[in-house]
Amino acid sequence: MNRLEKGHMSRRERQIMDILYRLGQASAKEVLEAMPDPPSYSAVRALMATLEGKGMVTHSKESRRYIYKPAIAEKRARRSAMMNLLSTFFDGRPEKLVAALLDPKDMQLDEKEIEKIRNALEDQSPSDA
Repeated sequence: MNRLEKGHMSRRERQIMDILYRLGQASAKEVLEAMPDPPSYSAVRALMATLEGKGMVTHSKESRRYIYKPAIAEKRARRSAMMNLLSTFFDGRPEKLVAALLDPKDMQLDEKEIEKIRNALEDQSPSDA
């Protein structure tokens, strides 16, 4: 299990992975341009090399530039992050997470958002066949 799956990543590593998942693949320059408050170009290249060394990204060469891609499927990474969140803050109990999301002191959901949640729950529930 790598750092992404364990949920142990620096802020910059998470930013880069988010960008790569959003774009599918990118050069260091493209990642730099997509980063909020970006570091230097050399720092981005060093971070990309570090991420590759940790098995989190892979690269291919297109002419003179490296193109980076996530080495782990986004769905798998998302699930791992969710499991880490659940175990860290909610005793591993999904109902505690949902209750926190629905707590009116923290967040007010409009009818459209509530309907989306209902639809998602219905899509996930086993059919009564």
